[in-house]
Amino acid sequence: MRGGDDGTEGLFSYVSCEARVPSDHPLRAIRAIADEALEVLSSDFEGLYSKVGRPSIAPEKLLRALLLQAFYSIRSERQLMEQLGYNLLLRWFVGLSMDAEIWDATVFTKNRERLLSGDVASKFLAAVVAQARGRNLLSDEHFSVDGTLIEAWASIKSFRPKDGSGEPPSPGRNGERDFHGE
Repeated sequence: MRGGDDGTEGLFSYVSCEARVPSDHPLRAIRAIADEALEVLSSDFEGLYSKVGRPSIAPEKLLRALLLQAFYSIRSERQLMEQLGYNLLLRWFVGLSMDAEIWDATVFTKNRERLLSGDVASKFLAAVVAQARGRNLLSDEHFSVDGTLIEAWASIKSFRPKDGSGEPPSPGRNGERDFHGE
């Protein structure tokens, strides 16, 4: 007998994001590593936030989201928020429930300085890489990165050659602003 295509949704859902992620999915191992690294950084987070005022979005969630942005080459925070809106795997990794509202993309703009100023983001990434190395999850195989993505993420005005040689790039269309040294 043929089933109907009724297209109606149930009023309530009793399935969590956790139940939707396969037990052998590679992001499960990465999430465990990220959570361990974030737990170690908990005291660092306490120092970055005020004891009074409105509760913020958990910095752990922001860092997990940024990790996903790098893993999946998501070009912008706006696109990352779009993905978090409908991709259950990404929602699970970040720690958002099925019903949780996604954040505005400007959340990253407002929190980037806070996370970078305390070196929390770099400590987090270093801890994740160290734990992955310790568990033999890193590979020596050849790995290619699309350089155009890296270039797009970096501002050419803030670019400086590592060896210090060469002339800085021309001022471009926004010549009145000098981003060098910022």
